[in-house]
Amino acid sequence: MSYTPTADEVKKLREETQAGMLDCKKAIQDANGDFEKAKDILRKKGLASVSKRSDRVASNGSIASYVHHGGRIGVLIEVRCETDFVARTDEFQKMGKTLAMQVAVSRPRYVKREDAPVEIVEREKKIYAEQASESGKPQQVVEKMVQGKLEKYFAEICLLDQEFMIGEAVKSTAKTVNDYVIETAAKLGEKVDVIRFVRMELGESTGN
Repeated sequence: MSYTPTADEVKKLREETQAGMLDCKKAIQDANGDFEKAKDILRKKGLASVSKRSDRVASNGSIASYVHHGGRIGVLIEVRCETDFVARTDEFQKMGKTLAMQVAVSRPRYVKREDAPVEIVEREKKIYAEQASESGKPQQVVEKMVQGKLEKYFAEICLLDQEFMIGEAVKSTAKTVNDYVIETAAKLGEKVDVIRFVRMELGESTGN
């Protein structure tokens, strides 16, 4: 019987290696629960090396664009890497285009959860807490319910937290946009940062 990793084990390995969630889960399974062996498996695949580049400066890159539905929706997105050489590769250019398509389809409001204004997050958290309290369940359960709803909220409004929706294999391999960025960075061998995006839709109010 294959080893089944816990959510905490997968989370810990991901935090230490910055590899994708599914890659971490599979590595722990293949290592039969041996944490250090799991890290070695990820290193051999080149998926754990991204964390070593996290303190480097990504000052090169490009601005990708995508126009959807006959010109009714347009997206510009800035993605950075470390060198001009990587910025000009097909893999990097493809990633920029793919991320722009994701923005067009999924309508995120921010790149990452840290970009969301604190007052907006706190307001949502308060609403979720009031709703959960009405269930009459213990406080510990209420807190987990609130956190669960907050995670779903981030998955709606933050690009990197969203479910990755572009590509032929997405239905069979559920992962986040951040997982996709990390995997691509591992292939490129450089740090990759998604900086900002602009999504425009014909007839949309500029106040939105």
